[in-house]
Amino acid sequence: MGLEDEIRELEEEIASTPYNKSTEAHIGRLKAKLAEKKEELEKQQSSSGGGPGYAVEKHGDATVALVGFPSVGKSTLLNSLTNADSEVGSYEFTTLDVNPGMLKYRGANIQMLDVPGLIEGAAGGRGDGQAVLSVVRTADLVVFVLSVFEIEQYQRLYEELYKNGIRLDQEPPRVSVRKKHKDGITVNASVDLDLDEETVTDVLRERGYVNADVTVGEQLDIDRLIDGVMDNREYVPSLVTVNKADLIEPDYLPTVEENLREHDIDPDEAIFISAEEEKGLDALKETIWEELGLIRIYMDKPGRGVDREEPLMLREGDTVEDACEKLGGEFKERFRFARVSGSSAKHDDQQVGMDHELADEDVLRILRRK
Repeated sequence: MGLEDEIRELEEEIASTPYNKSTEAHIGRLKAKLAEKKEELEKQQSSSGGGPGYAVEKHGDATVALVGFPSVGKSTLLNSLTNADSEVGSYEFTTLDVNPGMLKYRGANIQMLDVPGLIEGAAGGRGDGQAVLSVVRTADLVVFVLSVFEIEQYQRLYEELYKNGIRLDQEPPRVSVRKKHKDGITVNASVDLDLDEETVTDVLRERGYVNADVTVGEQLDIDRLIDGVMDNREYVPSLVTVNKADLIEPDYLPTVEENLREHDIDPDEAIFISAEEEKGLDALKETIWEELGLIRIYMDKPGRGVDREEPLMLREGDTVEDACEKLGGEFKERFRFARVSGSSAKHDDQQVGMDHELADEDVLRILRRK
Protein backbone atom coordinates (compact mmCIF):
# COMPACT_ATOMS: atom_id res chain seq x y z
CA MET A 1 0.00 0.00 0.00
CA GLY A 2 1.40 3.39 -1.00
CA LEU A 3 1.56 6.45 1.21
CA GLU A 4 -1.34 8.10 -0.65
CA ASP A 5 -3.53 5.06 0.10
CA GLU A 6 -2.50 5.04 3.77
CA ILE A 7 -3.31 8.75 4.04
CA ARG A 8 -6.69 8.23 2.38
CA GLU A 9 -7.57 5.37 4.76
CA LEU A 10 -6.58 7.40 7.82
CA GLU A 11 -8.65 10.38 6.62
CA GLU A 12 -11.66 8.13 6.04
CA GLU A 13 -11.34 6.52 9.50
CA ILE A 14 -11.07 9.94 11.18
CA ALA A 15 -14.12 11.20 9.27
CA SER A 16 -16.18 8.13 10.21
CA THR A 17 -15.24 8.09 13.92
CA PRO A 18 -17.63 10.11 16.12
CA TYR A 19 -15.78 12.51 18.40
CA ASN A 20 -16.38 12.18 22.14
CA LYS A 21 -14.34 11.72 25.29
CA SER A 22 -14.10 7.96 24.83
CA THR A 23 -12.76 8.27 21.27
CA GLU A 24 -10.61 11.38 21.84
CA ALA A 25 -7.33 9.54 22.44
CA HIS A 26 -7.95 7.22 19.45
CA ILE A 27 -8.65 10.18 17.14
CA GLY A 28 -5.56 11.90 18.51
CA ARG A 29 -3.44 8.89 17.56
CA LEU A 30 -5.00 8.75 14.09
CA LYS A 31 -4.44 12.47 13.45
CA ALA A 32 -0.85 12.28 14.69
CA LYS A 33 -0.21 9.29 12.42
CA LEU A 34 -1.85 11.16 9.52
CA ALA A 35 0.43 14.16 10.10
CA GLU A 36 3.46 11.83 10.08
CA LYS A 37 2.39 10.17 6.82
CA LYS A 38 1.80 13.53 5.13
CA GLU A 39 5.22 14.74 6.24
CA GLU A 40 6.75 11.54 4.87
CA LEU A 41 4.93 11.99 1.54
CA GLU A 42 6.05 15.61 1.32
CA LYS A 43 9.70 14.59 1.80
CA GLN A 44 9.31 11.80 -0.73
CA GLN A 45 7.85 14.13 -3.35
CA SER A 46 10.41 16.86 -2.79
CA SER A 47 13.33 14.41 -3.13
CA SER A 48 11.98 12.52 -6.15
CA GLY A 49 12.54 15.44 -8.53
CA GLY A 50 10.99 15.50 -11.96
CA GLY A 51 8.40 17.90 -13.28
CA PRO A 52 8.74 21.67 -13.33
CA GLY A 53 10.48 23.30 -10.40
CA TYR A 54 9.11 26.34 -8.62
CA ALA A 55 12.04 27.31 -6.44
CA VAL A 56 12.31 31.10 -6.43
CA GLU A 57 15.31 32.81 -4.91
CA LYS A 58 14.20 35.32 -2.32
CA HIS A 59 15.18 38.92 -2.96
CA GLY A 60 14.37 42.22 -1.34
CA ASP A 61 13.17 43.00 2.16
CA ALA A 62 10.12 40.68 2.22
CA THR A 63 8.27 38.19 0.01
CA VAL A 64 4.53 38.21 -0.76
CA ALA A 65 2.71 35.33 -2.48
CA LEU A 66 -0.36 36.12 -4.58
CA VAL A 67 -2.62 33.08 -4.16
CA GLY A 68 -5.77 32.35 -6.11
CA PHE A 69 -7.48 30.02 -8.50
CA PRO A 70 -6.69 30.32 -12.22
CA SER A 71 -7.98 33.37 -14.07
CA VAL A 72 -8.71 35.61 -11.09
CA GLY A 73 -6.30 38.32 -12.24
CA LYS A 74 -3.09 37.62 -10.31
CA SER A 75 -0.86 38.24 -13.34
CA THR A 76 -2.60 41.53 -14.13
CA LEU A 77 -2.27 42.56 -10.47
CA LEU A 78 1.43 41.70 -10.41
CA ASN A 79 2.04 43.76 -13.53
CA SER A 80 0.12 46.70 -12.03
CA LEU A 81 2.06 46.61 -8.75
CA THR A 82 5.58 45.89 -10.00
CA ASN A 83 8.01 45.96 -12.87
CA ALA A 84 7.16 42.36 -13.77
CA ASP A 85 5.92 41.22 -17.14
CA SER A 86 3.72 38.24 -16.30
CA GLU A 87 1.81 36.78 -19.25
CA VAL A 88 -1.85 37.67 -19.03
CA GLY A 89 -4.70 35.73 -20.62
CA SER A 90 -8.41 35.21 -20.15
CA TYR A 91 -8.05 31.42 -20.14
CA GLU A 92 -7.06 29.12 -17.28
CA PHE A 93 -3.46 28.23 -16.42
CA THR A 94 -1.81 31.14 -18.20
CA THR A 95 0.83 31.23 -15.47
CA LEU A 96 2.75 27.96 -15.66
CA ASP A 97 5.69 29.06 -13.53
CA VAL A 98 6.18 31.40 -10.59
CA ASN A 99 6.66 34.95 -11.83
CA PRO A 100 8.44 37.37 -9.49
CA GLY A 101 8.20 41.14 -9.52
CA MET A 102 9.48 43.85 -7.20
CA LEU A 103 7.13 46.31 -5.49
CA LYS A 104 8.99 49.42 -4.40
CA TYR A 105 7.16 51.11 -1.55
CA ARG A 106 8.33 53.50 1.17
CA GLY A 107 11.94 52.63 0.45
CA ALA A 108 11.31 48.88 0.70
CA ASN A 109 11.83 46.30 -2.02
CA ILE A 110 8.98 43.80 -1.63
CA GLN A 111 9.19 40.69 -3.80
CA MET A 112 5.80 39.74 -5.20
CA LEU A 113 5.27 36.19 -6.49
CA ASP A 114 2.51 35.41 -8.97
CA VAL A 115 1.97 31.77 -7.99
CA PRO A 116 0.43 29.39 -10.55
CA GLY A 117 -3.32 29.07 -10.00
CA LEU A 118 -4.08 26.67 -7.18
CA ILE A 119 -6.69 24.00 -7.76
CA GLU A 120 -8.49 21.69 -5.36
CA GLY A 121 -6.27 18.75 -4.51
CA ALA A 122 -3.09 20.82 -4.76
CA ALA A 123 -1.90 19.62 -1.35
CA GLY A 124 -2.16 16.06 -2.68
CA GLY A 125 -0.07 16.90 -5.71
CA ARG A 126 -2.67 17.79 -8.35
CA GLY A 127 -1.53 20.34 -10.91
CA ASP A 128 2.03 20.45 -9.49
CA GLY A 129 0.30 21.58 -6.32
CA GLN A 130 3.02 20.51 -3.88
CA ALA A 131 5.63 22.50 -5.80
CA VAL A 132 3.36 25.54 -5.88
CA LEU A 133 2.55 25.29 -2.19
CA SER A 134 6.23 24.96 -1.28
CA VAL A 135 6.74 28.47 -2.68
CA VAL A 136 3.86 29.82 -0.58
CA ARG A 137 5.45 28.30 2.55
CA THR A 138 8.49 30.56 2.17
CA ALA A 139 6.47 33.78 1.89
CA ASP A 140 6.24 36.46 4.58
CA LEU A 141 2.65 37.29 3.62
CA VAL A 142 -0.11 35.55 1.66
CA VAL A 143 -2.43 37.77 -0.40
CA PHE A 144 -5.60 35.99 -1.50
CA VAL A 145 -6.83 37.22 -4.88
CA LEU A 146 -10.54 36.42 -5.20
CA SER A 147 -12.92 37.16 -8.03
CA VAL A 148 -15.82 39.31 -6.84
CA PHE A 149 -18.16 36.68 -8.33
CA GLU A 150 -16.45 33.67 -6.70
CA ILE A 151 -15.87 34.53 -3.04
CA GLU A 152 -16.44 30.88 -2.11
CA GLN A 153 -13.00 30.12 -3.58
CA TYR A 154 -11.50 31.48 -0.36
CA GLN A 155 -12.51 28.46 1.72
CA ARG A 156 -11.12 26.01 -0.81
CA LEU A 157 -7.83 27.90 -1.03
CA TYR A 158 -7.57 28.17 2.75
CA GLU A 159 -8.10 24.41 3.13
CA GLU A 160 -5.44 23.60 0.53
CA LEU A 161 -2.93 25.74 2.38
CA TYR A 162 -3.94 24.21 5.72
CA LYS A 163 -3.47 20.69 4.37
CA ASN A 164 0.07 21.66 3.40
CA GLY A 165 0.97 22.82 6.91
CA ILE A 166 0.46 26.55 6.27
CA ARG A 167 -1.25 28.17 9.26
CA LEU A 168 -2.64 31.57 8.39
CA ASP A 169 -3.03 34.39 10.91
CA GLN A 170 -2.13 32.14 13.86
CA GLU A 171 0.56 32.16 16.49
CA PRO A 172 2.47 28.88 16.99
CA PRO A 173 0.95 26.75 19.78
CA ARG A 174 2.55 27.22 23.17
CA VAL A 175 3.78 23.64 23.36
CA SER A 176 7.34 22.59 24.17
CA VAL A 177 8.76 19.08 24.34
CA ARG A 178 12.00 18.21 26.11
CA LYS A 179 13.41 14.72 25.75
CA LYS A 180 14.70 12.88 28.80
CA HIS A 181 16.27 9.48 29.45
CA LYS A 182 13.60 7.75 31.55
CA ASP A 183 10.23 7.99 33.36
CA GLY A 184 8.02 8.08 30.26
CA ILE A 185 6.01 11.12 29.18
CA THR A 186 5.07 13.80 31.72
CA VAL A 187 2.48 16.44 30.87
CA ASN A 188 2.62 19.87 32.53
CA ALA A 189 -0.02 22.47 31.70
CA SER A 190 -0.47 26.05 32.89
CA VAL A 191 -4.21 25.82 32.10
CA ASP A 192 -6.90 23.27 32.93
CA LEU A 193 -6.72 21.31 29.67
CA ASP A 194 -9.90 19.99 28.08
CA LEU A 195 -7.80 17.27 26.44
CA ASP A 196 -7.17 14.17 28.52
CA GLU A 197 -3.57 13.54 29.51
CA GLU A 198 -3.86 10.16 27.75
CA THR A 199 -4.62 11.95 24.47
CA VAL A 200 -1.59 14.22 24.83
CA THR A 201 0.61 11.24 25.67
CA ASP A 202 -0.68 9.17 22.74
CA VAL A 203 -0.03 12.01 20.28
CA LEU A 204 3.56 12.31 21.56
CA ARG A 205 4.11 8.57 21.25
CA GLU A 206 2.89 8.61 17.66
CA ARG A 207 5.49 11.34 17.06
CA GLY A 208 8.17 8.97 18.36
CA TYR A 209 8.63 10.26 21.91
CA VAL A 210 9.11 7.67 24.65
CA ASN A 211 10.52 9.76 27.50
CA ALA A 212 9.78 13.49 27.49
CA ASP A 213 8.51 16.45 29.49
CA VAL A 214 5.66 18.19 27.65
CA THR A 215 4.70 21.73 28.66
CA VAL A 216 1.42 23.19 27.38
CA GLY A 217 0.79 26.90 27.89
CA GLU A 218 -2.66 27.34 26.33
CA GLN A 219 -6.04 25.68 25.91
CA LEU A 220 -5.89 23.68 22.68
CA ASP A 221 -7.56 20.96 20.67
CA ILE A 222 -5.99 17.88 19.08
CA ASP A 223 -5.10 19.68 15.85
CA ARG A 224 -3.29 22.51 17.66
CA LEU A 225 -1.50 19.96 19.84
CA ILE A 226 -0.26 18.12 16.76
CA ASP A 227 0.84 21.42 15.21
CA GLY A 228 2.81 22.08 18.39
CA VAL A 229 4.83 18.88 18.12
CA MET A 230 5.36 18.93 14.34
CA ASP A 231 8.29 20.86 12.89
CA ASN A 232 6.94 21.44 9.37
CA ARG A 233 4.29 24.08 10.08
CA GLU A 234 4.63 27.61 8.71
CA TYR A 235 2.79 30.51 10.39
CA VAL A 236 2.07 33.26 7.88
CA PRO A 237 -0.15 36.36 8.00
CA SER A 238 -2.66 36.91 5.20
CA LEU A 239 -5.01 39.45 3.69
CA VAL A 240 -7.86 39.25 1.19
CA THR A 241 -8.29 41.22 -2.02
CA VAL A 242 -11.52 41.18 -4.02
CA ASN A 243 -10.63 41.72 -7.66
CA LYS A 244 -12.81 42.96 -10.55
CA ALA A 245 -14.56 45.37 -8.17
CA ASP A 246 -15.23 47.68 -11.10
CA LEU A 247 -17.79 45.14 -12.33
CA ILE A 248 -19.90 45.28 -9.15
CA GLU A 249 -23.33 46.81 -9.69
CA PRO A 250 -24.49 48.85 -6.66
CA ASP A 251 -27.36 46.46 -5.90
CA TYR A 252 -24.94 43.48 -5.95
CA LEU A 253 -22.55 44.90 -3.33
CA PRO A 254 -24.62 43.68 -0.31
CA THR A 255 -24.46 40.14 -1.77
CA VAL A 256 -20.67 40.35 -2.05
CA GLU A 257 -20.38 41.59 1.54
CA GLU A 258 -22.64 38.81 2.79
CA ASN A 259 -20.57 36.21 0.90
CA LEU A 260 -17.44 37.57 2.61
CA ARG A 261 -19.03 37.36 6.07
CA GLU A 262 -20.07 33.75 5.41
CA HIS A 263 -16.36 32.95 5.09
CA ASP A 264 -15.39 34.93 8.22
CA ILE A 265 -13.95 37.81 6.19
CA ASP A 266 -14.81 41.30 7.43
CA PRO A 267 -15.91 43.29 4.34
CA ASP A 268 -14.28 46.37 5.89
CA GLU A 269 -10.93 44.55 6.05
CA ALA A 270 -11.10 43.04 2.56
CA ILE A 271 -9.47 45.25 -0.07
CA PHE A 272 -11.62 45.84 -3.15
CA ILE A 273 -9.48 46.35 -6.23
CA SER A 274 -9.54 46.33 -9.99
CA ALA A 275 -6.20 45.09 -11.29
CA GLU A 276 -7.33 45.84 -14.82
CA GLU A 277 -8.35 49.43 -14.05
CA GLU A 278 -5.58 49.87 -11.41
CA LYS A 279 -8.09 50.93 -8.77
CA GLY A 280 -7.64 50.30 -5.04
CA LEU A 281 -3.93 49.56 -5.43
CA ASP A 282 -2.76 52.34 -3.09
CA ALA A 283 -4.85 50.85 -0.27
CA LEU A 284 -3.46 47.40 -1.11
CA LYS A 285 0.15 48.61 -0.99
CA GLU A 286 -0.43 50.32 2.35
CA THR A 287 -2.06 47.19 3.84
CA ILE A 288 0.79 44.99 2.58
CA TRP A 289 3.24 47.36 4.27
CA GLU A 290 1.34 47.23 7.57
CA GLU A 291 0.95 43.43 7.52
CA LEU A 292 4.66 42.88 6.86
CA GLY A 293 5.58 45.07 9.84
CA LEU A 294 8.52 46.68 8.06
CA ILE A 295 10.27 49.71 9.55
CA ARG A 296 12.70 52.18 7.92
CA ILE A 297 15.94 53.04 9.70
CA TYR A 298 17.91 55.99 8.34
CA MET A 299 21.63 55.48 8.84
CA ASP A 300 23.74 58.44 9.95
CA LYS A 301 26.95 57.79 8.03
CA PRO A 302 30.20 59.47 9.16
CA GLY A 303 31.09 62.36 6.89
CA ARG A 304 28.03 61.84 4.67
CA GLY A 305 25.11 62.66 6.95
CA VAL A 306 21.76 60.88 7.17
CA ASP A 307 20.86 58.66 4.24
CA ARG A 308 17.11 58.99 3.72
CA GLU A 309 17.17 57.68 0.15
CA GLU A 310 17.99 54.05 0.92
CA PRO A 311 16.83 53.18 4.45
CA LEU A 312 17.86 50.01 6.23
CA MET A 313 14.71 47.86 6.32
CA LEU A 314 13.98 45.99 9.55
CA ARG A 315 10.89 44.50 11.23
CA GLU A 316 8.82 45.81 14.12
CA GLY A 317 10.48 44.75 17.37
CA ASP A 318 13.97 44.62 15.88
CA THR A 319 16.88 46.05 17.90
CA VAL A 320 20.20 47.75 17.26
CA GLU A 321 21.74 44.27 17.29
CA ASP A 322 19.45 43.24 14.42
CA ALA A 323 20.56 46.35 12.52
CA CYS A 324 24.23 45.42 13.05
CA GLU A 325 23.60 41.88 11.81
CA LYS A 326 21.86 43.11 8.67
CA LEU A 327 24.61 45.64 7.97
CA GLY A 328 27.13 42.81 8.20
CA GLY A 329 30.86 43.35 8.16
CA GLU A 330 32.36 44.17 11.54
CA PHE A 331 29.50 46.27 12.89
CA LYS A 332 28.61 43.72 15.58
CA GLU A 333 32.14 42.63 16.49
CA ARG A 334 33.47 46.17 16.82
CA PHE A 335 30.32 47.73 18.30
CA ARG A 336 30.89 50.33 21.05
CA PHE A 337 27.50 52.00 21.31
CA ALA A 338 24.88 53.63 19.10
CA ARG A 339 23.08 56.94 19.01
CA VAL A 340 19.40 57.07 18.10
CA SER A 341 17.03 59.93 17.24
CA GLY A 342 13.35 59.34 16.60
CA SER A 343 10.26 57.94 18.25
CA SER A 344 12.12 55.12 20.02
CA ALA A 345 14.53 57.57 21.72
CA LYS A 346 13.94 59.59 24.86
CA HIS A 347 15.83 62.48 23.26
CA ASP A 348 17.85 63.18 20.12
CA ASP A 349 21.16 61.32 19.88
CA GLN A 350 20.30 59.08 22.83
CA GLN A 351 23.17 56.70 23.55
CA VAL A 352 21.93 53.12 23.47
CA GLY A 353 23.21 49.57 23.47
CA MET A 354 22.59 46.50 21.33
CA ASP A 355 19.25 45.69 23.00
CA HIS A 356 17.56 49.02 22.17
CA GLU A 357 14.33 48.43 20.20
CA LEU A 358 14.07 50.61 17.11
CA ALA A 359 11.01 52.26 15.55
CA ASP A 360 9.99 53.34 12.05
CA GLU A 361 12.03 56.26 10.68
CA ASP A 362 14.56 56.30 13.52
CA VAL A 363 17.95 57.79 12.71
CA LEU A 364 20.76 55.45 13.80
CA ARG A 365 24.47 56.07 14.12
CA ILE A 366 26.74 53.20 15.12
CA LEU A 367 30.09 53.91 16.72
CA ARG A 368 32.70 51.16 16.46
CA ARG A 369 35.95 50.36 18.20
CA LYS A 370 39.08 50.96 16.19
